[in-house]
Amino acid sequence: MRTLVYLGIGIFFGITMFKSEAASWFRIYEMFQFQSFHMYGIIGSALVIGIVMIQLIKRFGIKSFYGEKIQILPKDKGIRNYLIGGIIFGLGWALSGACPGPMFTLIGAGYLPILIVIVFAVLGTFLYGILKDKLPH
Repeated sequence: MRTLVYLGIGIFFGITMFKSEAASWFRIYEMFQFQSFHMYGIIGSALVIGIVMIQLIKRFGIKSFYGEKIQILPKDKGIRNYLIGGIIFGLGWALSGACPGPMFTLIGAGYLPILIVIVFAVLGTFLYGILKDKLPH
């Protein structure tokens, strides 16, 4: 049953991403060229909603759909690892024109060349898993 719920949420998310043009290469290009507020508005509203929801979960002890306690672990302090990771993520996003959510949305919309990006994203994730103990964290 959980799988069906997650699948439904994923399909809804993909449709929302596509209809809002958040999966559009042109919109992402406009954002990186500072020519349009569209993507910044989407990202900013997601950030505000995320902050509000996390605070509500923490204050009122909201549980998951299945009655489990939601635990939010504190992150390590530091800037170097977030800065390096963010730069790598941003470069990949700028080069491919898609971050992880829209990559799968674009497959659903029939843009098959994005499969190349997904293969290399999975390869990069696998490579990180192999090297993570040797990398500075």
